[in-house]
Amino acid sequence: MLFRLTTLFITLLLSCQNVCSQTRQEMLDSLAAATDSLAYHPDSIDLRLKKAGWNVQLEQWDYAKQEYDYVLGREPDNVAALYFRAFVNTKLGRYDFARLDYQNVLAIVPGNFEAQLGLALLNQKDKHYTQALDGLNALCNAFPDRAEAFAARAGVETERNMLELAEYDFGVALDLDPANIDYRVSRADIRIRLGQREAARDDLDELVRQGVSRPALEDFYRRL
Repeated sequence: MLFRLTTLFITLLLSCQNVCSQTRQEMLDSLAAATDSLAYHPDSIDLRLKKAGWNVQLEQWDYAKQEYDYVLGREPDNVAALYFRAFVNTKLGRYDFARLDYQNVLAIVPGNFEAQLGLALLNQKDKHYTQALDGLNALCNAFPDRAEAFAARAGVETERNMLELAEYDFGVALDLDPANIDYRVSRADIRIRLGQREAARDDLDELVRQGVSRPALEDFYRRL
């Protein structure tokens, strides 16, 4: 049972990533098709999750929550529904409910990377910075090959004005994912704020080499 739930969880995550390239109209059409199918099979958990996935992509948070509530009413340990309801609850500002959902995911799948990261980012959003950093420290130790963990920790450190630590963590993230534009822009910004002008220029020039237009970076170059 756990293997099936975990597999479904991963499948849904990949599915959500794949639809990001679709247009809004295509997503609306897919939602309509899922809704039509659900009318004939209202008890189908898979269809409920599929419809909720389109609601999430279209930022229809209340509708998505209703579907996840239904699924969890039938299958309280459904990992995918718990994880995505936590995400939706965060979007709705229901932080305590989101935190509980993430904790329930981790009770079913201990050490799950996505749930730990989601919980840490939730704590950051809720301004529980100590808990956020504690969680991200543990995540970086447990998953030293995941750039997202170090970038997330750098984000909290930046928000707390711990710029030297943030610059280091973005560096680790870039070592693991050198082509990530967001990480390099963030490090360039921090390096400018730290007065590391030549290092910041190196980051900006690398972004240009990676295909970012120089006019898009003009504000950063001007700050140098």
